[in-house]
Amino acid sequence: MAKVPIDVYKSWLKIDAENRPLDFYQLLRLGRFEDDIAKIRKNYHVLNEHVRKFAAGDYMEESQKLLNELAKAMLCLTDTARKLEYDISLGRKVGGAKARRSLEEILISNQIVPAERMKQIKGYADSIGIDLQEAVLQQKLGTQETVMLAYAESIGVPFVSVDEIGVDETIAVQINPNTARHHSFVPLMIDRGQLLIASPKPVNPDVEEELRMIFEVPVRSTICTVAEVNAAIAKYYPKNAVQLIRKNDGTNAAATKTPQQKQTQTKTTTKTINETPVTPMSDEDKKKRFQTTLVVFNFTVMLICVTLVTTNIPPLSKNTFLQLVVDGSIGVIVGLITGFITWNKLSK
Repeated sequence: MAKVPIDVYKSWLKIDAENRPLDFYQLLRLGRFEDDIAKIRKNYHVLNEHVRKFAAGDYMEESQKLLNELAKAMLCLTDTARKLEYDISLGRKVGGAKARRSLEEILISNQIVPAERMKQIKGYADSIGIDLQEAVLQQKLGTQETVMLAYAESIGVPFVSVDEIGVDETIAVQINPNTARHHSFVPLMIDRGQLLIASPKPVNPDVEEELRMIFEVPVRSTICTVAEVNAAIAKYYPKNAVQLIRKNDGTNAAATKTPQQKQTQTKTTTKTINETPVTPMSDEDKKKRFQTTLVVFNFTVMLICVTLVTTNIPPLSKNTFLQLVVDGSIGVIVGLITGFITWNKLSK
């Protein structure tokens, strides 16, 4: 029996607006230009939970598509910079920028940290060199979700549940496992021309640039709990994972495999694994490579020249000057060979 077409916006979300596509405020059933992050997130969670009820039925594909739309709407409207751009695109007249509350203010206002204890917690954070939200968590003054929600609001980026939104596997496999593990992040999706990643802290600019070069889009951070990102990394980037890079079409395509998965690969795939490239060298590593190679070259030339001169090997000429030229040439040639070997070794 053929599946009956359905208007999921009317049937599931009870939205009667005829103009499509819906804007993010209509989709989340919010008033135009709603700024209350708590209300935005509340509406998102209510609708998300409702739409998930249809995920196992005949309309599984429609359900997943709508869940993705809801997530993208929430991520945009809880991101200070992206929301401003989006609101302007809808015709909002923007006046003076609204001052963002500090993390300290949010923690006290949300009754996560009592005002009388804030000075003590800040002193504790400063004394051991950690951020305020980490100190609050270590002192067990709030749950990971409530504290990281406050932190996300203080820096103007969305707070996400990785379990709820999910990791885009087609993106995940293109990221070096070592990079994801070392910097504690996972990719969520590419939305409105930006790669969204989830991490307990915004990743540093070097990592953003590396990801921008791979995917050719800007990178935006979202905040998640440490527990969720660690669970996602364990799933998508386990310590025994490797990255496979294929360049036959001029682009990079990667895959993450565990040893158990690699046992089922063909000989061709096994050969590719052995040829896995390393992460590109940093400028500091390149500088060290050059300096080391130069030292090896100079040392080799000096050693060979001194050896040949003192032993007079080979005695090609009785002319002292000519003999020195020959000895020097041999030293330079051997130096170049050892320098080349050193350069290659340090490049791997």
